[in-house]
Amino acid sequence: MSHINLTLSGVSTPEDLNRVTTALMMVDGVESVDIGREWAEVEGRVSRDALIAAVEALKSGFTAR
Repeated sequence: MSHINLTLSGVSTPEDLNRVTTALMMVDGVESVDIGREWAEVEGRVSRDALIAAVEALKSGFTAR
């Protein structure tokens, strides 16, 4: 199982946090997500690129790197 850290931008409200958390948890292979306004820690068997794509697919101005 890998541990991936992401830096987030554009996330500002509790609703934003919930949307990003849900998007990350929906990615196949994700076991857990811990999230803050500027970061996310993801554990599971998943690629970093898949996580970034999930955040950007929300099309709400959120970015991950």
